[in-house]
Amino acid sequence: MKTLVSIVVAGTLGACSIFSSDETEQPAELVDFDEEFSLQRDWSVNVGDGQGRRYNRLQPVIVGDTVFAASEDGDVYAIDKVSGDVLWRERTGETITGGVGAGGDMVLLGTRDARVFALEQSSGELMWETSVSSEVLAAPASDGRVVAVQTIDGRLIALEPADGRQRWVYETTVPALSLRGNSKPVISGNVVIAGFSSGIAAGVDANNGFLMWEERIAVPQGRYDIERIIDIDGDPVIVGNVVYMGSYQGNLMGLDVQTGRIVWGLPGSTYHGLALGLGNIYWVDGFSHVYAVQNNTERTVWENDSLRLRRITAPTTFNNFVAVADVEGYLHILSQIDGSFVARTRVDRDGVRAPIVAEGSSIYVFGNSGRLSKYSLP
Repeated sequence: MKTLVSIVVAGTLGACSIFSSDETEQPAELVDFDEEFSLQRDWSVNVGDGQGRRYNRLQPVIVGDTVFAASEDGDVYAIDKVSGDVLWRERTGETITGGVGAGGDMVLLGTRDARVFALEQSSGELMWETSVSSEVLAAPASDGRVVAVQTIDGRLIALEPADGRQRWVYETTVPALSLRGNSKPVISGNVVIAGFSSGIAAGVDANNGFLMWEERIAVPQGRYDIERIIDIDGDPVIVGNVVYMGSYQGNLMGLDVQTGRIVWGLPGSTYHGLALGLGNIYWVDGFSHVYAVQNNTERTVWENDSLRLRRITAPTTFNNFVAVADVEGYLHILSQIDGSFVARTRVDRDGVRAPIVAEGSSIYVFGNSGRLSKYSLP
């Protein structure tokens, strides 16, 4: 039932009908501007059917000189990040809904039918597979000492990296209605951190599953279930000893990794992860407005509302820029200083949902159709 209603809500989000009181409002038209530079496309590779027909956000991951990417229809690719050459491809035959995770020489994938797969990074050969309690919608995480998986039924599960055996399970209460999605767990030292659809973030001891801390990011409000949705669906970001995350219809917060103590907070509604750079925290609200907030304060440095209702991705920072992509497949590059547009290019006519991956002066964009492209600054 939760999966069914989650899909319904995801469809509602896709139509933007709960983001605006005026259901006839259309996404903003793109306005021309003087581009400061043109992004250089270094290479492009087609990866299966991409995000498929479900509301997936399968994000590539970079390990060393290799980009790993997966498609909903089960194709997994290892790609040389410099040349774009395909190093290996595996056809798992599975419906992949959670990926891609990497760590401890493993490529990690979660599936619609509640399975987790570990492939060898160097060859793509299957290392192990195991069953979990329900569908996996977020990438599993690993530091080589533990594999952390979040499932749609509100569980955080630790697996042994050697063979996939279950080490421990941490359970939370699942609300009656939620968005279709989960944030991926993150691991810092001995702490596995996850955000849940209940609006609660938790830090759990990686070794034994002991609850180290728990903090409420959002409190449900309103009379109807749809008004009480407070999911944490954006991936947590760790900078130093602080983990940053936000909730839908709730708050944005920075928490101490070891204790869960709140070190920064701001009212805000997002179903994306946050990004940091130049002393700012960048976030995107449900209307696809992009904000820069001065770190450790509530002061808004700038807001860009020119992409309103264009269903943009989570913000990604690189160099002095913020990158987002939208439902029509346009990649937008904004200045971190003032939020102005500096470059734009169309990357996939089927649109982009997966967060953009950045490394150095390059970004990797995985379009909904399955086109994975690398772009660099000139």
